[in-house]
Amino acid sequence: MNMLVLITYNLLHFLIFLTSTVDAFLIFMSANKEIYGVKNSGWKSNQWNWGSAVGTGHDCAAICRRQYATRQKRQELVKNLLEPAENPAERQPQNFEEVKLVLGLAWQKGRRDGSDGGSGGYSEVLQTMAEAKRYEDDAQGDRHFVEDIVDRFDLLADNTSLELREMRSLLDNPDDIDFARRKAAGLTLDAMGWIEKKF
Repeated sequence: MNMLVLITYNLLHFLIFLTSTVDAFLIFMSANKEIYGVKNSGWKSNQWNWGSAVGTGHDCAAICRRQYATRQKRQELVKNLLEPAENPAERQPQNFEEVKLVLGLAWQKGRRDGSDGGSGGYSEVLQTMAEAKRYEDDAQGDRHFVEDIVDRFDLLADNTSLELREMRSLLDNPDDIDFARRKAAGLTLDAMGWIEKKF
Protein backbone atom coordinates (compact mmCIF):
# COMPACT_ATOMS: atom_id res chain seq x y z
CA MET A 1 0.00 0.00 0.00
CA ASN A 2 2.80 2.43 0.87
CA MET A 3 4.46 1.73 -2.48
CA LEU A 4 1.25 2.64 -4.35
CA VAL A 5 0.97 5.90 -2.37
CA LEU A 6 4.61 6.73 -3.14
CA ILE A 7 4.15 6.03 -6.87
CA THR A 8 0.98 8.12 -6.98
CA TYR A 9 2.70 10.94 -5.08
CA ASN A 10 5.68 10.94 -7.47
CA LEU A 11 3.43 10.78 -10.51
CA LEU A 12 1.42 13.78 -9.30
CA HIS A 13 4.58 15.79 -8.73
CA PHE A 14 5.87 14.88 -12.15
CA LEU A 15 2.59 15.94 -13.78
CA ILE A 16 2.63 19.25 -11.88
CA PHE A 17 6.23 19.84 -13.00
CA LEU A 18 5.41 18.94 -16.60
CA THR A 19 2.36 21.21 -16.65
CA SER A 20 4.27 24.16 -15.22
CA THR A 21 7.12 23.61 -17.70
CA VAL A 22 4.73 23.55 -20.67
CA ASP A 23 2.94 26.66 -19.36
CA ALA A 24 6.25 28.49 -18.94
CA PHE A 25 7.29 27.52 -22.47
CA LEU A 26 3.99 28.74 -23.94
CA ILE A 27 4.25 32.02 -22.04
CA PHE A 28 7.82 32.46 -23.32
CA MET A 29 6.80 31.71 -26.90
CA SER A 30 3.88 34.14 -26.82
CA ALA A 31 6.06 36.86 -25.27
CA ASN A 32 8.97 36.26 -27.64
CA LYS A 33 8.52 38.77 -30.42
CA GLU A 34 12.07 38.54 -31.75
CA ILE A 35 12.50 37.79 -35.44
CA TYR A 36 15.18 35.57 -36.98
CA GLY A 37 16.85 35.32 -33.55
CA VAL A 38 18.02 38.94 -33.82
CA LYS A 39 18.40 40.29 -30.30
CA ASN A 40 16.16 43.27 -29.50
CA SER A 41 14.13 42.84 -32.68
CA GLY A 42 10.36 43.02 -32.96
CA TRP A 43 7.83 45.80 -33.34
CA LYS A 44 7.90 46.76 -29.64
CA SER A 45 11.67 46.88 -29.30
CA ASN A 46 13.24 50.29 -28.73
CA GLN A 47 15.99 49.22 -31.13
CA TRP A 48 13.59 48.22 -33.95
CA ASN A 49 13.49 51.72 -35.56
CA TRP A 50 11.11 50.75 -38.37
CA GLY A 51 11.84 52.70 -41.56
CA SER A 52 15.35 53.65 -40.48
CA ALA A 53 18.60 52.47 -42.03
CA VAL A 54 19.86 51.73 -38.51
CA GLY A 55 18.28 49.31 -36.06
CA THR A 56 17.13 45.73 -35.68
CA GLY A 57 14.21 46.38 -38.05
CA HIS A 58 16.71 47.12 -40.82
CA ASP A 59 18.75 44.02 -39.93
CA CYS A 60 15.68 41.76 -39.98
CA ALA A 61 14.41 43.32 -43.21
CA ALA A 62 17.72 42.43 -44.90
CA ILE A 63 17.39 38.80 -43.74
CA CYS A 64 13.75 38.71 -44.85
CA ARG A 65 14.54 40.03 -48.31
CA ARG A 66 17.22 37.35 -48.75
CA GLN A 67 14.86 34.67 -47.36
CA TYR A 68 12.18 35.50 -49.94
CA ALA A 69 14.39 36.59 -52.84
CA THR A 70 13.12 33.87 -55.17
CA ARG A 71 9.65 33.46 -56.63
CA GLN A 72 9.61 29.86 -55.38
CA LYS A 73 10.17 30.93 -51.75
CA ARG A 74 7.50 33.62 -51.99
CA GLN A 75 5.06 31.16 -53.53
CA GLU A 76 5.82 28.63 -50.78
CA LEU A 77 5.16 31.22 -48.07
CA VAL A 78 1.83 32.29 -49.57
CA LYS A 79 0.78 28.64 -49.94
CA ASN A 80 1.64 27.97 -46.28
CA LEU A 81 -0.39 31.01 -45.25
CA LEU A 82 -3.39 30.18 -47.43
CA GLU A 83 -3.40 26.56 -46.26
CA PRO A 84 -2.28 26.59 -42.60
CA ALA A 85 -1.66 23.17 -41.06
CA GLU A 86 -4.47 21.96 -38.82
CA ASN A 87 -2.01 21.57 -35.94
CA PRO A 88 -0.76 25.08 -34.97
CA ALA A 89 2.65 23.65 -34.01
CA GLU A 90 3.17 22.58 -37.64
CA ARG A 91 2.32 25.93 -39.24
CA GLN A 92 5.08 27.62 -41.22
CA PRO A 93 6.72 29.92 -40.60
CA GLN A 94 6.32 29.07 -36.94
CA ASN A 95 7.00 32.62 -35.75
CA PHE A 96 4.17 34.84 -37.01
CA GLU A 97 6.33 37.91 -36.38
CA GLU A 98 8.19 36.94 -39.56
CA VAL A 99 4.89 37.12 -41.46
CA LYS A 100 4.19 40.56 -40.00
CA LEU A 101 7.62 41.66 -41.22
CA VAL A 102 6.88 40.33 -44.72
CA LEU A 103 3.58 42.20 -44.72
CA GLY A 104 5.28 45.34 -43.45
CA LEU A 105 7.83 45.27 -46.25
CA ALA A 106 5.16 44.50 -48.87
CA TRP A 107 2.94 47.34 -47.62
CA GLN A 108 5.90 49.70 -47.51
CA LYS A 109 6.60 49.02 -51.17
CA GLY A 110 2.87 49.00 -51.92
CA ARG A 111 2.57 52.54 -50.60
CA ARG A 112 4.95 53.62 -53.39
CA ASP A 113 3.46 51.57 -56.25
CA GLY A 114 -0.21 51.66 -55.16
CA SER A 115 -0.57 47.93 -54.52
CA ASP A 116 -1.38 48.57 -50.84
CA GLY A 117 -4.89 49.71 -51.77
CA GLY A 118 -4.11 53.40 -51.97
CA SER A 119 -5.66 55.96 -49.63
CA GLY A 120 -6.98 54.27 -46.50
CA GLY A 121 -5.22 51.05 -47.47
CA TYR A 122 -2.68 48.81 -45.84
CA SER A 123 -0.12 51.55 -45.24
CA GLU A 124 -2.44 52.50 -42.36
CA VAL A 125 -2.12 48.98 -40.92
CA LEU A 126 1.64 49.27 -41.32
CA GLN A 127 1.60 52.57 -39.42
CA THR A 128 -0.41 50.93 -36.62
CA MET A 129 2.00 48.00 -36.59
CA ALA A 130 4.96 50.39 -36.29
CA GLU A 131 3.30 52.12 -33.32
CA ALA A 132 3.37 48.68 -31.60
CA LYS A 133 0.24 49.18 -29.51
CA ARG A 134 -2.92 47.83 -31.12
CA TYR A 135 -1.53 44.45 -32.25
CA GLU A 136 0.82 43.68 -29.36
CA ASP A 137 0.65 42.08 -25.93
CA ASP A 138 -2.91 40.93 -25.34
CA ALA A 139 -5.11 38.27 -26.90
CA GLN A 140 -7.19 40.96 -28.58
CA GLY A 141 -4.16 42.20 -30.53
CA ASP A 142 -4.28 39.31 -33.01
CA ARG A 143 -8.00 39.82 -33.51
CA HIS A 144 -7.51 43.56 -34.15
CA PHE A 145 -4.78 42.69 -36.66
CA VAL A 146 -7.15 40.43 -38.60
CA GLU A 147 -10.01 42.96 -38.38
CA ASP A 148 -7.83 45.72 -39.82
CA ILE A 149 -6.66 43.51 -42.69
CA VAL A 150 -10.20 42.32 -43.45
CA ASP A 151 -11.58 45.88 -43.38
CA ARG A 152 -9.29 46.98 -46.23
CA PHE A 153 -9.36 43.93 -48.45
CA ASP A 154 -12.13 45.33 -50.65
CA LEU A 155 -9.53 47.87 -51.85
CA LEU A 156 -7.65 44.96 -53.44
CA ALA A 157 -10.41 42.53 -54.41
CA ASP A 158 -13.55 42.79 -56.49
CA ASN A 159 -16.76 42.85 -54.43
CA THR A 160 -17.96 39.62 -56.05
CA SER A 161 -14.70 37.72 -55.62
CA LEU A 162 -14.41 34.46 -53.74
CA GLU A 163 -11.32 35.84 -51.98
CA LEU A 164 -13.28 38.77 -50.54
CA ARG A 165 -15.99 36.43 -49.23
CA GLU A 166 -13.31 34.18 -47.78
CA MET A 167 -11.57 37.13 -46.12
CA ARG A 168 -14.82 38.41 -44.60
CA SER A 169 -15.56 34.98 -43.08
CA LEU A 170 -12.23 34.72 -41.25
CA LEU A 171 -13.53 36.11 -37.97
CA ASP A 172 -16.45 33.66 -37.87
CA ASN A 173 -14.34 31.16 -35.90
CA PRO A 174 -12.77 33.04 -32.97
CA ASP A 175 -11.25 29.84 -31.53
CA ASP A 176 -8.32 29.76 -33.96
CA ILE A 177 -7.25 33.35 -34.50
CA ASP A 178 -3.79 32.20 -35.64
CA PHE A 179 -5.45 30.41 -38.57
CA ALA A 180 -7.36 33.61 -39.40
CA ARG A 181 -4.33 35.88 -39.28
CA ARG A 182 -2.29 33.52 -41.47
CA LYS A 183 -5.07 33.19 -44.02
CA ALA A 184 -5.63 36.97 -44.02
CA ALA A 185 -1.91 37.53 -44.62
CA GLY A 186 -1.85 34.99 -47.47
CA LEU A 187 -4.91 36.45 -49.18
CA THR A 188 -3.48 39.95 -48.90
CA LEU A 189 -0.03 39.08 -50.26
CA ASP A 190 -1.62 37.14 -53.10
CA ALA A 191 -4.00 39.98 -54.01
CA MET A 192 -1.10 42.46 -53.97
CA GLY A 193 0.79 40.35 -56.52
CA TRP A 194 3.68 39.90 -54.06
CA ILE A 195 4.70 36.50 -55.46
CA GLU A 196 5.57 38.09 -58.79
CA LYS A 197 7.12 41.36 -57.71
CA LYS A 198 8.59 40.63 -54.25
CA PHE A 199 9.48 43.62 -52.04
